[in-house]
Amino acid sequence: MLVTLKDSKITAVIDSIGAQLVSLKDLTGTEYIWQRDSNFWGKCSPLLFPIVGNCRNNQARIEGQMWEIPKHGFCKEMDFSVTEQTDYSAVFEIRDSVNTKKMYPYSFRLSLSYRLEEGNLFMEYRVISTDERTLYYCLGAHPGFNCPMEEGAVFEDYDLVFEKEETISSMAYDRERLEFNPENRTLRLNQSKLLPLNYELFKADALYFNELESRKVSLINRNTGRGVEVSFPGFETVAFWTPSPGNPPFVCVEPWNGSGVYATEDDEFAHKNHVQMLEPGKERRHGLSIRILKESE
Repeated sequence: MLVTLKDSKITAVIDSIGAQLVSLKDLTGTEYIWQRDSNFWGKCSPLLFPIVGNCRNNQARIEGQMWEIPKHGFCKEMDFSVTEQTDYSAVFEIRDSVNTKKMYPYSFRLSLSYRLEEGNLFMEYRVISTDERTLYYCLGAHPGFNCPMEEGAVFEDYDLVFEKEETISSMAYDRERLEFNPENRTLRLNQSKLLPLNYELFKADALYFNELESRKVSLINRNTGRGVEVSFPGFETVAFWTPSPGNPPFVCVEPWNGSGVYATEDDEFAHKNHVQMLEPGKERRHGLSIRILKESE
């Protein structure tokens, strides 16, 4: 089921399958979200839970037992219930089931709310433990943005602009072993906010920054000032990705709590980097927002 939200400045469309944002348009009709072209990537904004990326051999140990958890978790194909809806807001929710407990033993409720306000899209991820033991989970966002967003522009016209000056390196990804290596890094920013985009950045997969001060990053056409700003106060790390090779016309901005497996990790789920922990009956909320940027901004 598709749910359409509108305010005076933007329109958003969410698919209940995966609670996935499938469209974000301004008043001119410009589409900012990647439109699920399977020639490059058949998703556009999946919700990553209870794992971000992959576990080693797609398996993790929880309470002494090995569990097979698919890459990015199981939410991508699940049909979320719409528990609340207005003209400008909606809440999508799933709960544990017989099927989820084949992959992940915990009892939980997971919701993703969308709300439009003055041209901003606010998203709130809410995880509730309904289990009788401590619950561990990872959570990530994966919105893909058209790049270029404007006719006549090209991918290389765009910059990633961080909220703060950063000196940060990205962690190398081993495509054969399917793991990040925290001991093999490439410096990407040196007391700078600006990372110009080019396809060479993604030849080894995602650019992953696990140590940064910024909780906001913008994707901006340096020639026009147009683009999008993604704020992620509820997330500890961020990655950027587009498939390589192939020069696809989009890039993903991915706030994460968790990541694909590190070369230095063991297989214990509770030991995963940036894993989240919830005591029985507790809940946690993780905020994210998207703002469309115009030339004057």
